[in-house]
Amino acid sequence: MTGKIIIGKIVNAVGIRGEVKVYNYSGFDDRYENLERIITDAGQFKIESVRHQQHMVILGLAGISDRNAAEALKGKMVYMTEEDLAELPEETFYIRDLVGADVVESESGRHIGILRDVMTDRPQDIYVIKLDGGGECMVPGVDEFIRDIDAETMTITVRLIEGMM
Repeated sequence: MTGKIIIGKIVNAVGIRGEVKVYNYSGFDDRYENLERIITDAGQFKIESVRHQQHMVILGLAGISDRNAAEALKGKMVYMTEEDLAELPEETFYIRDLVGADVVESESGRHIGILRDVMTDRPQDIYVIKLDGGGECMVPGVDEFIRDIDAETMTITVRLIEGMM
């Protein structure tokens, strides 16, 4: 098995049949429908059922058949393997592949920092940049500010406005 990728966190048990409620970190609403199994710190589990409740994913897992067993998983991180990643279309990237990319300013071409993270738990993505001079800058993930992403050279070109840095 190759590396593990965090895709969620079990936040609670649901009902009495052993289902678990998962906060989905993956950015894909159908992520769990496309997996045969998940991995947690408590072990590997075959996915038997998937349904959605508001913004949460409800999973039925093999071997977890009552509320007590489901509650024992509360707080556990949910992982998938790199082998389970879907092939992405052109010009689409996994965030994990962009972290560490150089960030340059579009007008001057000057290097301003390194991409530290992309926060996806908001209505629009927020690119978190560790600035060369110290501190951080947050840039909305929209075309007005994210001008270009070159995955080959690991360079992200951004347009900044006053007050962003």
